[in-house]
Amino acid sequence: TAMIIDAMDILYSGNVDGFCLVSSDSDFTRLASRLRESGVVVYGFGERKTPNAFVSACDKFTFVDILTDPSAAPKPQSATSAEKLKQDTGLVNLLRSAVEDSADEGGWANLGEVGKQISSQKPDFDSRHYGFAKLSSLLDAINLFEVRRETSSEGGHTSVFVRNAKTGRGKKKRRRS
Repeated sequence: TAMIIDAMDILYSGNVDGFCLVSSDSDFTRLASRLRESGVVVYGFGERKTPNAFVSACDKFTFVDILTDPSAAPKPQSATSAEKLKQDTGLVNLLRSAVEDSADEGGWANLGEVGKQISSQKPDFDSRHYGFAKLSSLLDAINLFEVRRETSSEGGHTSVFVRNAKTGRGKKKRRRS
């Protein structure tokens, strides 16, 4: 209880943009929700036994057993198997939804926005669980999306855009009121 009170005191001080909660305990679910309601980012870290409610209450959640014991990480699917990736309907639906929700009128979505959409829908998502170091590599491999890379002339920064390959267009952007 003392840690929750301290967190709220820190929140009300107005000097923070985010919190990191390291716990596998469901008792911190309400704290994570309350902190997010106040507009700060909440990063969660915990073991695989962490209740889904706590994982979902965070903006981003990382399982520490992957960090401390690489053998505890789920075995990634083959990085070359588009067919295996396509069979994972949960993954396909998550990716399609994120691209469609982030797409402009031409169906193209900035990869950064797609990543934010994925994190908001599934805070524990990590492309490494599928054998890919980057989300862009996963999207390339799954063969359901067009991926376009644009390199700026100034500084060589590369922006990545993605759209549904089947339709070539995303849903029209919903107006948020």
